[in-house]
Amino acid sequence: MTRMLKSFALAAMLATATAVPATAQDVSLTLYYPVAVGGPLTQVVDGLIADFRAENPDVAVNAIYAGNYDDTRVRALSAISSGEPAQLSVLFSIDVYELIEQDLIVAFDDVVGDDAEAKAWLESFYPALLANSEVDGKIWGIPFQRSTIVQYHNKEKFAAAGLDPENPPSTWDELVAAAKALTTDGTWGVQIPSTGYPYWLFQAFAIQNGVELMDGDGKQTFFTDPAAIEALQFWRNLAAEHKVSPEGTIEWGTLRQAFVEGQAAIIWHTTGNLTAVRQEAGFDFGVSPLPANARPGSPTGGGNFYLFKSATEAEQKAAVRLIRFLTDPERAAAWSIATGYVGVSPASYETEALKAYAQEFPQAVVARDQLENAVAEFSTYETGRVREALSNAVQSVLTGQSEAEAALTEAQATAERLLQPYR
Repeated sequence: MTRMLKSFALAAMLATATAVPATAQDVSLTLYYPVAVGGPLTQVVDGLIADFRAENPDVAVNAIYAGNYDDTRVRALSAISSGEPAQLSVLFSIDVYELIEQDLIVAFDDVVGDDAEAKAWLESFYPALLANSEVDGKIWGIPFQRSTIVQYHNKEKFAAAGLDPENPPSTWDELVAAAKALTTDGTWGVQIPSTGYPYWLFQAFAIQNGVELMDGDGKQTFFTDPAAIEALQFWRNLAAEHKVSPEGTIEWGTLRQAFVEGQAAIIWHTTGNLTAVRQEAGFDFGVSPLPANARPGSPTGGGNFYLFKSATEAEQKAAVRLIRFLTDPERAAAWSIATGYVGVSPASYETEALKAYAQEFPQAVVARDQLENAVAEFSTYETGRVREALSNAVQSVLTGQSEAEAALTEAQATAERLLQPYR
């Protein structure tokens, strides 16, 4: 892994040192991208861009790290509105409805046209990862830094508590029982983040309890389904009733560190943190699918590449070349190894690099295997405001300010008001 990161960094430095200045015939691309997990991912991106530049000297690429997903969306769209160049960006996969509604992006089908090879590429990704990309029969986003939520557990703490380190919880009842055995004065049995992306973690609970929170066309939500209310109450009860998780909110950004420092025996977090956990944890840890109640499952998550409509035809075609380069099986495999994100295509897991890595580190394929039971991440029209209403409801319940039914009823009323014009 260290050699891989060093090679990416070296490639970036060499490309910077030897890059040929752009000519009038060259195409220049500006790519905005986020980082929402741990690790030196900007170095990895720089290395990948340097590799592309070496093979495509006619395409200059300015890759700009722009913060988290929300920061990146604001910065990219602000650049477009102010006339600055921005041809493509990695944004939330769930931003697709909003981006289409604002007429900001172009469908990849429209750019690749009748190119048979390019059309085959569009169909090469895992269907679960394309679920947030397909709207009205077209593909608007290409999977890149994609994830599922996975369960991490500290094997040493399991053994110390008399639990089987190779048998993590696979049901809600088992989760509660294990967390009770694992909770000590210095360690919480389980911690699940409720800042950053509370709607996402709640969606996982809802799926596991057998309910989808939205329909397939982004126009209906089902927050008041009894199974959804029950799911949120179960999450609340981990702290309020079972006393195996801390009261209040649990920070997304610091939970990985809490786990590697031994403050939590079990956490739920993105697989995009897998490599960082591996590098930082001074103990043996396991990774497993999320536990089930009515069914197993996790929402997918993470970011897709989008093409901005304001780009010229030449820029859009060059951007597709770049995206195809970054998502080809070998580079998707390298990206997965360097980060923990899911390899976005079945072909990436057939590469020698990822097969060897999975043999050495089986935790690397858990998120991939969970795609079989994964569903599209929560996304609707007016997605920002609908998502905010849901996240506020979740946090209100987890902090003891509201009851689950009342909070979700209020969030559903907000969603109804916002989505009614689209029906």
